[in-house]
Amino acid sequence: MFFWDYTIFLIIPPLILALYAQQKVRSTYARYSNINSSSRLTGSDVARNILQLKGATDVNIEKVKGRLTDHYDPRKKVLRLSEGIYGSSSLAALGIAAHETGHALQHHDGYAPLHFRNAIFPVANLGSTLAFPLFFIGFIFSRNGPSILMDLGIILFSGAVLFIVITLPVEFNASKRALVLLEETHYLQGRELAGARKVLSAAALTYVASTAMAVMQLLRLIILRDARD
Repeated sequence: MFFWDYTIFLIIPPLILALYAQQKVRSTYARYSNINSSSRLTGSDVARNILQLKGATDVNIEKVKGRLTDHYDPRKKVLRLSEGIYGSSSLAALGIAAHETGHALQHHDGYAPLHFRNAIFPVANLGSTLAFPLFFIGFIFSRNGPSILMDLGIILFSGAVLFIVITLPVEFNASKRALVLLEETHYLQGRELAGARKVLSAAALTYVASTAMAVMQLLRLIILRDARD
């Protein structure tokens, strides 16, 4: 949530980074979604084969609507691949499918950062929804120093920021696993692997931008809160 005040300059750099990251993802995905892999395996083939290879046979794979709506649901142990990834044999499809499979393997292997992120999700979700309204109400009506609502907003948003920060190693690890697995299984090699790496690197930049934006927003709240002292 944005509101205009003298601290708005803090979010300009991460906003520019976010816009660049979105454009980078779109252009990189468009480029490598038009280049098919020599293996001719589809995204769902790669995901299914890797899961079986690593013993995660209890994970189901589903096709979902939308563009780049791919994700792994740890509650139901379901790996959902978008229509453009599920049945495609492009370098982008194999890279993204392997990345989401990496999340499933994190869950299967008991990867600690993933479990920690899942554990704090309810708090983070509540924080991202209520933090700014509570803080803004407290900011408007406080006259003699910071209000309880302002402090509560900062505490709730801190939980959301923590969730976003811990997402970084989770996403980086999933991409690392994906590239290693694609190379080990020979599903992608050489320039093909380099293409998949570029797709995943572009996607990773969006998480970096989100983290930078969240941290700057938290800093804004703290500055505005201290200004009431």
